Amino acid sequence: MRLRHLLAALAFATAPLTSPPALSDEQETAAMLPLTLTLESKTLLDATSPLMHASYLHATGTQMVKVGGYSPDNGQSWTSLPPSPDFDGGLPHGYRREGFPLFADHLTGNIVRVVPAMDTPGLDPNTVEPPVALETYYLRYRVSKDGGKTYLFDEQIVAAGQTEENPFEGVWRGKNAIFMGDVGSQMLRTQQGKILIPAQACILGEDGKLASPGGGFTYTDVVIVIGTWQDDGRLSWETARRIQGDPARSTRGMIEPTLAQFADGRILCVMRGSNGGSKDPDCLLPSYKWFSVSEDGGYTWTTPQQWTYDDGSSFHSPSAMSQLLTHSSGRCLWIGNLSPQNCRGNHPRHPLVIGEVDPKTLLLRRGSVIEVDGLQPGEGDVNLSHWWGLEDRPTGDIVIVGARHNIGYTSSQPVKYVVGVR
Repeated sequence: MRLRHLLAALAFATAPLTSPPALSDEQETAAMLPLTLTLESKTLLDATSPLMHASYLHATGTQMVKVGGYSPDNGQSWTSLPPSPDFDGGLPHGYRREGFPLFADHLTGNIVRVVPAMDTPGLDPNTVEPPVALETYYLRYRVSKDGGKTYLFDEQIVAAGQTEENPFEGVWRGKNAIFMGDVGSQMLRTQQGKILIPAQACILGEDGKLASPGGGFTYTDVVIVIGTWQDDGRLSWETARRIQGDPARSTRGMIEPTLAQFADGRILCVMRGSNGGSKDPDCLLPSYKWFSVSEDGGYTWTTPQQWTYDDGSSFHSPSAMSQLLTHSSGRCLWIGNLSPQNCRGNHPRHPLVIGEVDPKTLLLRRGSVIEVDGLQPGEGDVNLSHWWGLEDRPTGDIVIVGARHNIGYTSSQPVKYVVGVR
């Protein structure tokens, strides 16, 4: 029997709550039992799944939306939905506006599109991750009130009291970038009705230039940007207290945060760390995921700690994206890469696993973790990253779409996984 109807009262993600809902005895018992997750299918595809970066448009129903597309039937068919007006047309050569996934605020009906941007005249548009990005990335946003057909404006995200040149405390355009991580860094509407953007910012040294105290290629703090809806469809912005790592334990700081809020109001942030670099050339530092918790709606956060299994035992995870996903039952799932041995920076990015987060400890329930995909016989290496996970509403299954990439990301095999949740 599926879990969807057992904890329906906990499906809080689309509406603000002033206090956690009371649980019945049945719900309390169900909440203590780990989910049973089962890999139902793995399908190799001819092309990237149309579900990639898609999300549900409303709190109920099967209408879906993504940048440039709309589906009325749970992703079975799609029609083109070119953004209007075309804010990106006519930009100077070298300027970039990234296609980060849309966020549908189910309570207001608004769509928010955060746009990582660079204003870099002459930069080759085909250059992947150019070094100048660490100095020049900044954040813009757009809001649609009609399901993504039209957008009201295209504006830079600037915290109250700051300027476009200095949009957030400690962030200066052209000196140190603020940007999104991989697509696991999805926006969140809190129980208090705030919109959280999980971003990351490079840091500056005393000389005013980019600093990397851990000796890695990059070094970032996590910056949670907090939005409040205004009557004109805009969001007013502020920032939470930074989540700062220890460069002696993670050589690249805190990277690619992913968020989930639980019934008691706590918000969990799981982050990618790293080992390696000039101060750890042999990758001797343990390769962990890190976590921080907020108890005040995202404004203050605990010092990052090693994220472990719920029994306190450690696990290794490469420097790679992960994703927290709140199921309609109210349970929280984590998708990511685990490794039986200490990792070396970004590698290995296999196997891909999914497991449940314990709602009391906010740690990963060891007994719930299953492998979704891994290294196949005769396969030298594989990168199982850059996926997109979502719940299929009609079934309650978790669908993960993406690709099986080779080690250099020069070739890939599109794939779709279905994980049953019971």
